[in-house]
Amino acid sequence: MRIVLLGYGKMGKAIEKIALERGHEIAGRIDSENPEQIASSKADVAIEFSQPEAAFNNIRTCLENNIPVACGTTGWIERKNEIDSLTKKLNGTFFYASNYSVGVNIFFKLNRQLAAMMKTFDQYHVSIEETHHTEKKDAPSGTAITLADGIVQEGVGTKWVNHPTEKDGEITINSFRIDAVPGTHIVKYASVIDDLEIRHIAHSREGFARGAVMVAEWLRDKKGVLGMDDFLKF
Repeated sequence: MRIVLLGYGKMGKAIEKIALERGHEIAGRIDSENPEQIASSKADVAIEFSQPEAAFNNIRTCLENNIPVACGTTGWIERKNEIDSLTKKLNGTFFYASNYSVGVNIFFKLNRQLAAMMKTFDQYHVSIEETHHTEKKDAPSGTAITLADGIVQEGVGTKWVNHPTEKDGEITINSFRIDAVPGTHIVKYASVIDDLEIRHIAHSREGFARGAVMVAEWLRDKKGVLGMDDFLKF
C-alpha cells in the first residue's frame, strides 16, 4: 500500500518506520514546503499528523483527489463539520481520532463508564490533568478534550474550561507543558472524603504510530466519516 505522510515531524517519522516494517511504501512526505505534492502522490491512503493551521487544507486536498485520509492532528476541530460535509458530498473517506493508541481508546471507554457511575454522586468534583512535552502546540490536548466531552455526554457537567474552576457544571482541564515528559492524562473525582482517579501514561510514540498505520490499512476500502469506534468496534 502506498501511504503519503502529511506532516513529517517526530510522529511522521515514527509512522514511516512502522509503515515500512509492515511492508508499505511511502508515496510522499509532505510538509509546509510542498503541500502541492499531495495531489500527485498517487497514494492509496494519507496519514495526517501535521500542524493545526495546515490540517484543514491537507485533508480537503486529499478528499478532492479521492485519497482516503486518517487524521490525528488536533487544534483545528472547530472546522471538522466542514470536512465531514465535504466527505459526504464527495463520497470520500475521512477518519479522525484525537488519539490512535489502542490503550488510550480503552481509556476513553473506561472514562465514560466511570462518568456514568459517578453522575449520581454530586459530592465529587471532576477535573482533568494533561501533561505533554513543550513541543506540543495546542492546549488542551485533543485527548483531554475527548475525555471531557465523554464525561459531559454521560451527564456529568455541562462544559469544560482550560483553567481551574469551582463553578457548577464546569470541568477543569489543567494543561502542563514540560520538557522530556511522557504524555499523561488523569481524570480525577475529588471530594472532602476521598479522591478517585484513572490515568493513562504514554511511554513512547510507537503506540500512536502503530495504531495510525493499522487504521490506514483498514481504511483503504471504506467510505464516509469514521472514527476509532468504527475501527475497534467497541
